[in-house]
Amino acid sequence: MIQTSRLQLRQFVLEDAAFILALLNTPGWLKYIGDRSVHTELDATRYLAERLIPSYREHGFGFYCVVQKTDQTPIGMCGFAKRPYLDEPDLGFALLPAYSGQGFAVEAAEACLLYGKQLGLKEVTAFTLPTNIRSIKLLERVGFHSPAPFFIPGDEEELLLLRKELETTKTPRAPKIS
Repeated sequence: MIQTSRLQLRQFVLEDAAFILALLNTPGWLKYIGDRSVHTELDATRYLAERLIPSYREHGFGFYCVVQKTDQTPIGMCGFAKRPYLDEPDLGFALLPAYSGQGFAVEAAEACLLYGKQLGLKEVTAFTLPTNIRSIKLLERVGFHSPAPFFIPGDEEELLLLRKELETTKTPRAPKIS
């Protein structure tokens, strides 16, 4: 588990299906990440079982459920994916709309980057749509740089790919890793 002053980041479990259903159907997720065909709790359970949970075993990392410490409410996800078309893991994040603009995404991203460094990751990437200005600004704020055009193989939509070396990571709010 990763902890910051306000958040806990933990591995997803199947019991998070209702939360995943809500998160993956927010307007921001659908606009900037895309429809993952998760339209029922059963779909969400499958998504967890087939896409999110196996990554912890297969890669030693994955996306983590971002939970508010004060009341244990799940508010988003943040973590790493290992994609076959990228050499390095990539950082991703998403929050429920009610929790945007409060610094939670920056706090979670900084904590994940520190955790990635502790895992021995030397470099991570992140990609987003060029129109997703909030995500680009957040990525730059946590040290990503050199945005360059990027295409997922087999997809014609242009994205921006950013990079960050973790060897020089300096996190102002160092999270507790337990």
